[in-house]
Amino acid sequence: MLIKTLPVGQLETNCYIVTDEASLCCAVIDPGDESNTILDYLEDNHLRCLAILLTHGHYDHVGAAEAVAEETGATVYMHRADDTHGEDPRRPYTLPEKGEYYGDGDAVELPGLRFEVIATPGHTPGGVTLRCGEALFTGDTLFRGSCGRTDLPGGDMDEELMSLKKLCELPGDYEVYPGHMDSSTLERERSFNYYCRIARAQA
Repeated sequence: MLIKTLPVGQLETNCYIVTDEASLCCAVIDPGDESNTILDYLEDNHLRCLAILLTHGHYDHVGAAEAVAEETGATVYMHRADDTHGEDPRRPYTLPEKGEYYGDGDAVELPGLRFEVIATPGHTPGGVTLRCGEALFTGDTLFRGSCGRTDLPGGDMDEELMSLKKLCELPGDYEVYPGHMDSSTLERERSFNYYCRIARAQA
């Protein structure tokens, strides 16, 4: 499995391209902006994008989803709770007609890759973490040394702490690939992340 990080847009959202090197099939996680940058990487490396996986519905994570889907034919996946059907101007994202909803316990299967969905609301109602092999793609739920803000529409700090606790209780260690900034490991966050330590202390 090859993981390529492309920081895109003004907020430098981490768009991840996860590739099975044997088949050259891939998934694009959180194409937030700069569709040409993403599509150029796919073309330059002869990759076949089969899925676009969204960790949540904020604009900086979904902004290029439609363009990448139209160009590649990939299916867009997201949690139903973050689809506002255009009714909330503060969170205007609507899943494309050929898109699919996923939720806790679901899996997206691609050649050589399996993405397991872990519901991690708090930053948004429909936030998810995607587990693939020894990697966790945490969106804006868990950052290196921090966590996602909960003061935006739909945010809930109690749910955020429950989600962090859920991640920290996963057995073993994982590489953590967040929606912004640098990667980490789950064990590092268990030990040193202030918010994870608060979450783990909860009954």
